[in-house]
Amino acid sequence: MRNIIIALLSACTLFTAAVRADELQIKEDAPDRYVVVKGDTLWAISGRFLKSPWRWPEIWQLNKDEIKNPHWIYPGDVVLLDRENGTLRLSKNEKYHGHDFEKRSPQTRIEPSANLAIPIISPADIGPFLSQPLVIEKDGLENAPHIIANEESRVAIGAGGRAYAMGLPASGQKQWQLFRPGKALLDPETKKTLGFEAIYVGDARVLKFGDPATIEIIKSNQEVLRDDRLVAASNIDLANFVPHAPSGLVKGRVMAAYAGVAEVGKDSIITINLGTKQGLESGHVLAILRAGEVATYRSGDKNKAIKLPEERIGLALIFRVFDNISYALVMKSDRSIKINDAVETP
Repeated sequence: MRNIIIALLSACTLFTAAVRADELQIKEDAPDRYVVVKGDTLWAISGRFLKSPWRWPEIWQLNKDEIKNPHWIYPGDVVLLDRENGTLRLSKNEKYHGHDFEKRSPQTRIEPSANLAIPIISPADIGPFLSQPLVIEKDGLENAPHIIANEESRVAIGAGGRAYAMGLPASGQKQWQLFRPGKALLDPETKKTLGFEAIYVGDARVLKFGDPATIEIIKSNQEVLRDDRLVAASNIDLANFVPHAPSGLVKGRVMAAYAGVAEVGKDSIITINLGTKQGLESGHVLAILRAGEVATYRSGDKNKAIKLPEERIGLALIFRVFDNISYALVMKSDRSIKINDAVETP
C-alpha cells in the first residue's frame, strides 16, 4: 500500500522537516518506515531511529517558542527514513488539521482527539508527580487546612472513609489532596536544606462546607491521620513541554531517589539540586554521570593515586521544577543511578 507523505505543520504552515542523518546519529538498525500506533510515546518512536531519542524536536526544526507548544502526532501517522538522501523525515496526515490531501489509495485513518495524541512519555510514569506539590518550604504546610477528626473517632481511615477538616475556604473548591511533612532535602554539595518533601497521602472531596467541613477520602496511598494537611488539587499539562537540552552548561547532583531507595534504574524518579534559579525548565534533558573513582598505580618505586574521569551512565528528563529542586524521570541507564551522581548538559 502506498502512503502519502506530508510534512508536519508549524505555525499552521506546511514545511518539510529534514535533518542530515549523520548529525542526528541514525541507528544502524533503524527501520525505513514506522506507522504510529496507540500506546506509542514520542521518545520511544524516536528511539527506533535515533541514538539520542531526546533530540527528536530537532527533526521538526522547532525554535524555543515552538518547543513549548509542539504539534502532536497521532496513531496512523508515518515516520520515514530516507536512506538514499541521508535524511530523516517525520510525517503526519494533514487531514487531522482540516486540510485536503491527495488520495493515492484507500487506507484507514484514525481521527484525532485529545486522548489519541501521542505523548512524549507515558503519563502513567509521572502522572502523580504532576499533580502533587512534592516540595515545600520549611513549615510550608503549617497554615494549610487540616483534618481534626475521623469518622467514629478512628485514628486512621482509608478510601471511602469520612473526616472533618478545619480551615477549608467556602470557595467551591471540592477536590483536595492530602499531605504530611516529610524529610529535609539536602544539597549533596553544600549540605544546605533546599526544601522538604511533602508526603502524598491521598485525595479527598468536600461533601459539606463549614468549619469543620465534611470530606470523603476518595483515594489513599497510606492511612489518613488526624492533622494531615489539605492542598487544593491541580494538574500540570504533560503536553506543555518536549525534550531539549539546556541552552547553557548546567551541572548538579542527584539528591534523592523516590521511595528512599539507594539505587534506581530506568523509569525511576530522581530529585536533583537544580531548579528554575539555575535555569532549568520542564523538558530539559540531562546526562547522568558516575563520579570517577580514585585509582592507585605504581610509578617507579612509589604508589600514586589518580582520580579517574566521570563516565556517562544515563539520561534524565526533567518534568517538574521548583526554585532549587527538580524531579526527573530516568529515561536511560547503563548502570544503577546512585545518590550524588552528577547531572549535566548532555
